[in-house]
Amino acid sequence: MKNSMEITLSELPLNSLGYISKINCNENIKRRLLDLGLIENSKIIPVLVSPFGNSKAYDIRGTLISLRNDESNNIIVKYYF
Repeated sequence: MKNSMEITLSELPLNSLGYISKINCNENIKRRLLDLGLIENSKIIPVLVSPFGNSKAYDIRGTLISLRNDESNNIIVKYYF
């Protein structure tokens, strides 16, 4: 059986699968993230890091979405290892 823990999306290792648990931010940003498909229990995988390390690209529902670290720090994911 795999172990799991809740971490922020920015802490999720590259090419590791996580499941979105919670979005902790103001309603305007939360609405935008929900519109992009970041809803509870969605699978998300970080696949690319920007050259300066201040953002990552995530595969969510077959689409690549780039988020800054300050945005991804507000998203809690369940990570199984």
